[in-house]
Amino acid sequence: MSRQTGRGTEAKKVSAELFTLTYGALVAQLIKDYESDDEVNKQLDKMGYNIGVRLIEDFLARSSVGRCHDFRETADVIAKVGFKMFLGITPTVANWSPAGDEFSLIMDNNPLTEFVELPDGHQNLNYSNLLSGVLRGALEMVQMEVDVTFLQDALKGDSTTEIRLKFIRRLEDALPAGEE
Repeated sequence: MSRQTGRGTEAKKVSAELFTLTYGALVAQLIKDYESDDEVNKQLDKMGYNIGVRLIEDFLARSSVGRCHDFRETADVIAKVGFKMFLGITPTVANWSPAGDEFSLIMDNNPLTEFVELPDGHQNLNYSNLLSGVLRGALEMVQMEVDVTFLQDALKGDSTTEIRLKFIRRLEDALPAGEE
């Protein structure tokens, strides 16, 4: 009976490691399939976008988060609820622009890069670019167009990983063609 007390934590650790290794295999295959790091980055962003479009529904159903009133509140929800829920980390929200339309998510530990070293000749690879697409896709589904870029990457020798989000515009609710 006493062996079962830690099984939940153990299962989460195995799941996180399996996810990390599976993601690594995906990136390795993309590197083989595409000629340039830029193409791999585009594919990771595209995959992430498609995940984000679907993941937002799960996020809204599982969290008690209501509609955010401004970009600052959105940043806090992304960091404190979204990243915690899906990746088990809480990045720091920092480096706000004076206009309040840009901020950075700073991660001391990126779970996607555990066990990873960038291969030689791939300095332009944004290994975790899937996260950019996830953020863009999820925010688009809640009517926010954003630009998402990696400014720093621990895999490239930086002390932390920094993702920059810039608010572009609020999207209008669009009804499918033929509906009013």
